Amino acid sequence: MTSLQSLPLFPLHSALLPGAVLGLRVFEARYLDLVRECGRNGGTFGICLILEGDEVGSPAIPAAWGVEAVIEDFDVGADGVLVLRLRGARRFHALQTQVRDNGLVVADVEWCERDNDDELQPEHALLGTVLERILEQVGGEYASAGPAQLDQAAWVGWRLASLLPLQEQQRLLLLQEADPYRRLDLLLEWIPELDVAQEEDL
Repeated sequence: MTSLQSLPLFPLHSALLPGAVLGLRVFEARYLDLVRECGRNGGTFGICLILEGDEVGSPAIPAAWGVEAVIEDFDVGADGVLVLRLRGARRFHALQTQVRDNGLVVADVEWCERDNDDELQPEHALLGTVLERILEQVGGEYASAGPAQLDQAAWVGWRLASLLPLQEQQRLLLLQEADPYRRLDLLLEWIPELDVAQEEDL
């Protein structure tokens, strides 16, 4: 039987994906305490999409699937608010949650298997090309990705999931999917819908 690990959660109205970067403003006491605790013991916390409730105030109801957030950097903004730079790491499944006295949600989680480095299948080759073109346009830390990365099914899937204008519920569906190829199948289904939506906005 897989052993569970206790992981504090930071529910948000946006999903964090593996390998993606997220900027987060922290000002509530429960989350400032969480950041201090992580700083002392080198711990991490989980980001889960909010299913019901708000990011501030009463504890929100988080999705059961999320991603471990690693603090890469921090700063204090001009308004005195702590700003974190987070990197998405491992996916997890929260089996049960409890709320501490300070309002912090803590979950018993099991970690998902890490993605392998399997190559894109022929039916997904288009997605590698789409990602390459997007990266050429937006730049950023992945702009210099080489052919090896652009041919990895899991890597291509997560980068596209971060860069395409998906709905957060769609990103949540991807987080729940263990098979990198199935994630790519979903992206192939959604891309025509995204094209239509963008044309309607014009």
